[in-house]
Amino acid sequence: MNPVERPVTSPCVSICALDEQDLCTGCQRTVDEITRWSRMDNDERRRVLGLCHERALANGLVWMIPGKSSA
Repeated sequence: MNPVERPVTSPCVSICALDEQDLCTGCQRTVDEITRWSRMDNDERRRVLGLCHERALANGLVWMIPGKSSA
């Protein structure tokens, strides 16, 4: 019997404002992703978190140190 998996935590950082592409400037989620979060399963939440990370990288909000791996 598998233990019940805890819900994936929201990426909200309480900086809630939409940019010109309707992305939250704090968490990088779309309005749809924000409003559906509570109804998403953990797999979908993880996919959204990956998209948020990609958006943050693309928008220069995450810096990577050359030669370092996040894995």
